[in-house]
Amino acid sequence: MDLDAVADELYGLRPEEFVAARDRRARDARKAGDQALAKEIGALRRPSLAAWVSNLLVRRKPEEVQPLLGLGEELRRAHRELNGAELRRLARRQNEVIGALGRQARQLAARAGHPVGEGVQREVEETLHAALADPEAAREWAVGRLVKPLSSTIGFPAADEALLGGRPAPEPRKPARGKGREDGRGRQGGGARETKVREGGKARLDEGREAEEQRLRVAEVRDAERELRAHEQEADAAARAAEEAGARLAGAQERVRELRDRLRDAEAEQQRARAAERDARDRVRRTGRALREARRRAEQAAARLERTATGAGSLG
Repeated sequence: MDLDAVADELYGLRPEEFVAARDRRARDARKAGDQALAKEIGALRRPSLAAWVSNLLVRRKPEEVQPLLGLGEELRRAHRELNGAELRRLARRQNEVIGALGRQARQLAARAGHPVGEGVQREVEETLHAALADPEAAREWAVGRLVKPLSSTIGFPAADEALLGGRPAPEPRKPARGKGREDGRGRQGGGARETKVREGGKARLDEGREAEEQRLRVAEVRDAERELRAHEQEADAAARAAEEAGARLAGAQERVRELRDRLRDAEAEQQRARAAERDARDRVRRTGRALREARRRAEQAAARLERTATGAGSLG
């Protein structure tokens, strides 16, 4: 028994079966003398309903995993290359694929005996969006051991990093001023050139502003995601504490049940012992009375015998 095998088994179960099966496996590891493995198994967390459905999709439809990962690679490449036409085409395909997989996951959950609603389906689809946008999230989803649904980020973080990592905003160039011409044709030609230069400078300035705004938006999204992760970690810690407290409560309740059963057995044994004691005392009393009666009869017989012997002696 190893951790990977146990985790594969546990995350294939329905959520309500997870804790009891995990605790059994941890006890098996402790009985086998592997305390480290028992601790690792005990630390595995029960998946949320949406995470279980996402895992179910990976496990029941493994042929859908690689096409989705491939679509994610295409989307990230198109985003890096700023290929608008390809992005639009892939975005339509993305919506179609994720919608179909979300509905398929919901049907799988129903066939597994655990129907889910539209809210869970949306969380599954958000997990699929995250897998498309982020390679790390894609690898995490493809393992089939999610504990909670993945949160999809705005844009494509890896592509944004490559796109914005070292690209400074271009500085706008001032339009060059040509020498004036006295004739009307010269002034007209110089004015056209200055207009084109001004327009080019404005376009570059707009491009620089857009790049800066994009960097600010990415930074804002990352700050929000860091805050979200902090809250998620806090919520996870609270959930783990609640789960551990629940496990301790379940263990205490089990011990209470065992002690109550033992108490009932002891009380029943006490009642049987009391009844046996009463029977024994009754036998003692009965045998005492019989013994006294037997002694009395023996004494009477001995007295009669003695009187008979005395009478016979006097006659002789």
